[in-house]
Amino acid sequence: MFKQLLAKCAEGQHLLEDEAYVAMDLIMKDKVEVSQIASLISMMRLRGETVEELIGFTKAMRAHAVSIPHTLDVVLDTCGTGGDNLGTFNISTAVSFVAATAGVPVAKHGNRAVTSKSGSADVLEYLGIDIQKSPEAAAQALEQTGLSFLFAPLYHSSMKFAAPARKQIGFRTIFNLLGPMTNPAGADHQLIGVSGREHALKMGEAIRRLGTTHTVLVTGADNLDECSVHGSTQIVDVQNDEIHVYEITPEEVGIKPGLLAEIQVNSVQESANLIRRVFDGTANQSAISIVIFNAGVALYAANHVQSIQEGVALAKDLLQSNKVLNYTSERQPHQEGYKHA
Repeated sequence: MFKQLLAKCAEGQHLLEDEAYVAMDLIMKDKVEVSQIASLISMMRLRGETVEELIGFTKAMRAHAVSIPHTLDVVLDTCGTGGDNLGTFNISTAVSFVAATAGVPVAKHGNRAVTSKSGSADVLEYLGIDIQKSPEAAAQALEQTGLSFLFAPLYHSSMKFAAPARKQIGFRTIFNLLGPMTNPAGADHQLIGVSGREHALKMGEAIRRLGTTHTVLVTGADNLDECSVHGSTQIVDVQNDEIHVYEITPEEVGIKPGLLAEIQVNSVQESANLIRRVFDGTANQSAISIVIFNAGVALYAANHVQSIQEGVALAKDLLQSNKVLNYTSERQPHQEGYKHA
């Protein structure tokens, strides 16, 4: 069956939703050769993944995933696609702490670096924060501290069958797009950074059809998978069954423009240290501003505020008043590792 689907793609055709589901299901059941997986995802990348393929793959991945039990009405995720090759620090990870400080429960879905220099799991591990939680422990942390990191391999164990192909290829594939759409806590409020404006539009439509309360997909200047401070950002705002697409600049939300070079890092250590300096107020202005900008959008996606501008103002206050720093040191598990990182 997989060979037939592979042949269809080789002829330049797209997979229907049901066919995409079958393809992903076979991959996650370890019934497909590494070379076949690499061929499929490479062809899909070259001709562009479709909304139907995204939906089919996502449904199959969700069917194989481990879910975490919780009783919260609102759960936010700040997972991005990666793959922009810009080498920025782990902005969405920093944003998750700001949102949690504001009182928004955050189930941060993430992994180690695949196409970047520092994955969310890598930087949190360096900061001394436990990423190896069971689903029960993750749910407890989410409800008690308002923040839990969901280490993707623990919840999507079947993805290990696709890992060799992803590693061999080394560039962004459909799997980068799937991660943000398969949160184990079923987060229905999301800030998703997407490296590519067309990808964001497709993902937005897929998420609309799959169902969400409020998801905001952002693509910054130079295809940065975050809201950018060095240029404008495309916003794909998905609320219930409606999608609104617009551009936004830092100035429009009260943020001074910054420099891309000031938010780029070369290692996990540099990323972790820059996050720490953002929280204690000693980082460069570009780094602080980009965290504030993205945190503002995250708070808007969580319906914690009525507008991005209001979210930015709140995020700025939380950082400047040291409330985020206090949250990380007083409420986050393994706080000593963080404080002395």
